[in-house]
Amino acid sequence: MSPTEVEADVDDGPQIGLIELLTWLGEAKRGIGVFTLLAAAVSLGVALLLPTEFTARASMLPPAGQQSGGAAGALAALGALGGLGGLAGGLAAKTPDEMYVALLKSDSVQRALDERLGLRERWDVETYEVLRKTFPKHVRIMAEKKAGVISIEVDDRDPQFAARMANAYTEEISLLMSRLAVTEAQQRRLFFDQQLRDTKERLIKAEQHMREVQEKSGVIVLDKQAEALISAAAMVRAQIAEREVMLKVMRTSATEANPDVQRMATELRALRSELARMESSQAGNPGSVVDLPVGKLPEAAIEYVRARRELKVQEVLLEGMLRQFEIAKLDEAKEAPALQIVDAAQPPDRKSKPVRSVIVLASTLLAFLLACAFVATRRYVALARAEDPQRAAAWASLARAWRWRR
Repeated sequence: MSPTEVEADVDDGPQIGLIELLTWLGEAKRGIGVFTLLAAAVSLGVALLLPTEFTARASMLPPAGQQSGGAAGALAALGALGGLGGLAGGLAAKTPDEMYVALLKSDSVQRALDERLGLRERWDVETYEVLRKTFPKHVRIMAEKKAGVISIEVDDRDPQFAARMANAYTEEISLLMSRLAVTEAQQRRLFFDQQLRDTKERLIKAEQHMREVQEKSGVIVLDKQAEALISAAAMVRAQIAEREVMLKVMRTSATEANPDVQRMATELRALRSELARMESSQAGNPGSVVDLPVGKLPEAAIEYVRARRELKVQEVLLEGMLRQFEIAKLDEAKEAPALQIVDAAQPPDRKSKPVRSVIVLASTLLAFLLACAFVATRRYVALARAEDPQRAAAWASLARAWRWRR
């Protein structure tokens, strides 16, 4: 059988043109008009019954997502003894927009807003879990990439409350950030502040131990060889401590796969091996480890050497930590506020929704199209039944099969 014969055997049903379709619609124009007008009236009533809402908008400007200029200087100064200034670029910059949007949506901010504005009573919810799911219905927080600002939009029936809540967001995020270190300079300042306190405590203990050793051994001054040994070991210990601090700082913004982090870890292992070699015992029990090659020093001076070396290490570390702490404080003071208010929310003077005209027009148009489709489908089925009795029987069987009561 040829393709032409196959196509001829296929029953595509009645062939309907545009004139026939328009004729059907014209014959049913009364029903289509009545249905469309009824839908328009219903949609108008629904639109008028919908509560009016106002939208208040506040916008904030996040800080530039780049590392402060003092950070490179801080890292260079931290590595002064070990030549680490070239690692200043190891800290990857972070884009803050997503972080601030997440903070604005955090439980801390939402719970504070609930306590401050009584949102559960206003939105008629019982638990905080339900309240959390209700927030997106009333609040939209967006980071506008092109404009570089974060916008907060609040919908409410009361324009005064909408503006109040939008401004409350800016106040609560400021309170949250006051107890969080979110900028690079704040993180460094808090980190070096803790390191400085720990170093001061260790230095005080080292001074007390040094005084006790002097009183016990009577050794006041060492010879030049012992002093050189102390200085060399102290220098290596200080380099190890500084690299450990550097590695902690770098890991706050870089992963283990970062080349600078890997290079720092390699240098740290090499320095630890060098210190272990310097501190390997040349006297005493085999395999034991002491702080210096004590076989070359008088027995009475061994404990003094250890105390003197520890004191010198802590003095070097305190000087470095104090320098970094002051640099971080200056960087933090020079930084702009973490979030700057661009536009404070004002009570809107016009409603934002519902857009009643759009609702009525869309509903009316949809009703008109549905009515036309219903008329065209009904006439087409009737025509197909009239032209083909066998097809009419098939339609009747289909109707009986889906009839609820037979």
